[in-house]
Amino acid sequence: MTAESEQAGALRRGWTTGACAAAATRAAYEALVTGRFPDPVSVTLPGGEAPSFPLVLAERGTDHGRAGVRKDAGDDPDVTHGALVESWVRPAPPGAGIVFRAGEGVGTVTRPGLSLAVGEPAINPAPRRMIAAMLGALAPALGGPADVSVAIAIPDGRRLARQTMNGRLGIVGGLSVLGTSGIVKPYSCAAWIASIRQGIDVAAAAGATHLAAATGRVSERAAAALYGLDDGSLIDMGDFAGATLKLVRRKPVPRLTIAGGFGKISKLADGHLDLHSARSTVDRAGLVRRLAALGASEATLAEARAAASAAAILAVASDAGLALGNTVAAAARDQALAVLAGARPSPAVDVLIVDRAGSVVGRAGP
Repeated sequence: MTAESEQAGALRRGWTTGACAAAATRAAYEALVTGRFPDPVSVTLPGGEAPSFPLVLAERGTDHGRAGVRKDAGDDPDVTHGALVESWVRPAPPGAGIVFRAGEGVGTVTRPGLSLAVGEPAINPAPRRMIAAMLGALAPALGGPADVSVAIAIPDGRRLARQTMNGRLGIVGGLSVLGTSGIVKPYSCAAWIASIRQGIDVAAAAGATHLAAATGRVSERAAAALYGLDDGSLIDMGDFAGATLKLVRRKPVPRLTIAGGFGKISKLADGHLDLHSARSTVDRAGLVRRLAALGASEATLAEARAAASAAAILAVASDAGLALGNTVAAAARDQALAVLAGARPSPAVDVLIVDRAGSVVGRAGP
């Protein structure tokens, strides 16, 4: 199975940055020891699959092997799709073991709370284990050194990192080398959810007592301004309300604010935990029923039924002097508290609904 010819089907899987780094490291190590580059180079993933990767870079010097592969994320909209992932392997002093280093475009950890110590290259534990196990088997088989320095580089990583949450997490200088299984599942958005988890971990390690999880930049800015929160207390949850709440349940904070636009928060109010438009829809009829419960007139209800969007229904409610935004926020808060049930200590939760101008149009909670 090659990295290009992974299964035909509706959506093609891809390979994590960690799997690519492991493949490049194997090729670089074999070249260092034998003088020959395996091409394509295969690696065994934690689940037992063994994809192969064509080399796009192969260089051997007197004291190093260097190899690179091009990341193929399949049909996932991964920011690192197509990026070059390189590995430089050099002998290390006896007894050093495997020493990981950050090459060009790979970040360095600067804040506590992540799974890596401050000062370490942002090469996550799972890729490190994969590389260590592979080199541990190759060294005796090839008669090569067990003590090596492995520098992973992603030459365009500094620029690509601007499109990630690394800066907020305290990872500076480039990207993280990620991957647990080695496989990218299309639209699983595992990297985004991992960034949410890391953001919560970093905030907890910094002693944050109030987190704001927002669906977008406008609602995030509104929450930050309202409560005076710094970047370290802000979680870009996107559409992943359920994942965010479950992660907060695992590592509770004293206070949690959920912030978003009216349409997305209305989905949460209806019990949807994935707020993406492809996986949940706004129940406009349900919003009309909420208006009726607020005592709306028949004329107002008729106008709301004819409205083309959630925002238009909210405007109808506002014109009628009815606090539909607060009602929806309260229902969303109830859903959030249900997911958080069992968290110890139990967070205080409030919900903000923000319009496109950044004004709060609905609010519930402390």
